[in-house]
Amino acid sequence: MPGDALGQDAAVLRWRIDTTKAHPARVYDVFLGGRDHYPVDRVAAAAALAANPRGYLDVRHNRDFLRRAVTTLAEEGIRQFLDVGTGLPTRDNVHRIAQRIAPDARVVYVDNDPVVMAQACAMLTSGPAGRTDYLDADLRQPARILEQAATTLDFGRPVALVLGAVLHFVEDAEAYPVVRELLDALPSGSRLVLSHLTADINPENIGKVAQTFRERGFTFVLRSKADVESFFTDNGLELDDPGVVLGHRWRPDGDGPGPETADPAYLATLDDIEKIRFRDIDDATDADINFYTATGRKG
Repeated sequence: MPGDALGQDAAVLRWRIDTTKAHPARVYDVFLGGRDHYPVDRVAAAAALAANPRGYLDVRHNRDFLRRAVTTLAEEGIRQFLDVGTGLPTRDNVHRIAQRIAPDARVVYVDNDPVVMAQACAMLTSGPAGRTDYLDADLRQPARILEQAATTLDFGRPVALVLGAVLHFVEDAEAYPVVRELLDALPSGSRLVLSHLTADINPENIGKVAQTFRERGFTFVLRSKADVESFFTDNGLELDDPGVVLGHRWRPDGDGPGPETADPAYLATLDDIEKIRFRDIDDATDADINFYTATGRKG
């Protein structure tokens, strides 16, 4: 791990953690059935779920899109991944997916939440042939990200830039320039993997979700299909098939993780948040999904 991550002891991490304010990575963890969050994050997740009772499908399908996209790129020969806004470790992170296919794959994770940092340093360990590092940085610090990632990644070879469900937390004035600066540093043959929330499909419910997050101090920008395409076309990238599509429509393979199982009597004792991990996601329709996905290639 980079020195700046390892050099921060537990006391410093605890000082940096604000348990009075929800954080996107920890709210996401709630929806994925994780345990690395605080009551304030759970309250935010519960409010979002109340606004859109099928909203857990967006989170679960986003993770499955990332699985399919990273698998596809690794099979096509990509051996380096820069995952910005990685969130808390889950059971199938980018390095595990990529290194199953290419044991020598290198992955750099980037996030700005100290809880993520603490978990990442402990859990995001590479296989012996590859390498995995973690950077404590914000998406809006592209120069810092690129400088530190260069200690692990070779920017003379193609890199997949992974921006999964993170850009809707950044205003237009920063989002488009940041993506441009990151992509400008990558060589020909590099890829962009992107997922992004939208109000195109279900504006009423996703609008309510956005409001719950804005009330908690988050920037929350819902972008149209054309807006999402601009992250690719404005930077000269060629979209891969099938282009910009709803998350569950990007090259579905039927291999995603199924729901956990439990006794019905036990399920009846759980609240709506706890029940999420026991729900199947294969019944999702277009009306349920509120995010676009795409990958593209730099010429």
